[in-house]
Amino acid sequence: MRAMIIPGNSNADISQFWYPYLKKELEGVGINVIAKNMPDPDLARKEYWLPFIEEQIAGDENTILVGHSSGAVAILKYLETHKIMGAVLVGASHTDLGDEKEKASGYFDDPWQWEKIKSNAKWIIQFASVDDPYITIAEMRHIHDCLNDEYHEFSDRGHFMQDVFPELLEAVKRKL
Repeated sequence: MRAMIIPGNSNADISQFWYPYLKKELEGVGINVIAKNMPDPDLARKEYWLPFIEEQIAGDENTILVGHSSGAVAILKYLETHKIMGAVLVGASHTDLGDEKEKASGYFDDPWQWEKIKSNAKWIIQFASVDDPYITIAEMRHIHDCLNDEYHEFSDRGHFMQDVFPELLEAVKRKL
């Protein structure tokens, strides 16, 4: 079994936030973790990110994808056409939020295929926070309504930029 951690855009580095913590902890329970900086990290364009994800996991359906912000959006688009074991969405959105940089990513050009997303993952876990300064809680709640995913809402996590994320780790371990 393997997992891939997909960071957000704006040059988010895989060595930041909770990404190294999660990699270490998942490896500790025997999961091979792919944690690499993404191509086109500033804009996170779909045309670069989706092929990169596909290349990294090589069609292995026994994979868990963990995405933060734009990484979570990339997972949603990936799931429209690929099967995986599970997905974890942290601070996800379903619109471009009126932001030109998000609009340029290409993720929001086509309607979401929610039924395909649901059917292509055995499980989906989502983490949201009411005080996220970048993504309104309505975005994350809408995704939950469309996917009926396992939903964890906090009031004090902002955009989930902490160094550790034990709730995410425990949620994944419960799925295993």
